[in-house]
Amino acid sequence: MKQLHDYPDVLDVIDIQRILGIGRRQAYELAKSNIFHTVHIGKRIKIPKYTFVKWLQGELDTIHSFK
Repeated sequence: MKQLHDYPDVLDVIDIQRILGIGRRQAYELAKSNIFHTVHIGKRIKIPKYTFVKWLQGELDTIHSFK
């Protein structure tokens, strides 16, 4: 199992899936939820690790909740 610091600075949805131990559909729903910053490049979704970690640690003010 990879440690969070072993992941690249820009994450893919599959990285989010592996880090959180959730399903693919849930990972895509989370990435599309606007809870944290994402970058869309064509059909690809990229997530800056810094932003994701801040969200994971509860340090981002978010309006939405993910269930």
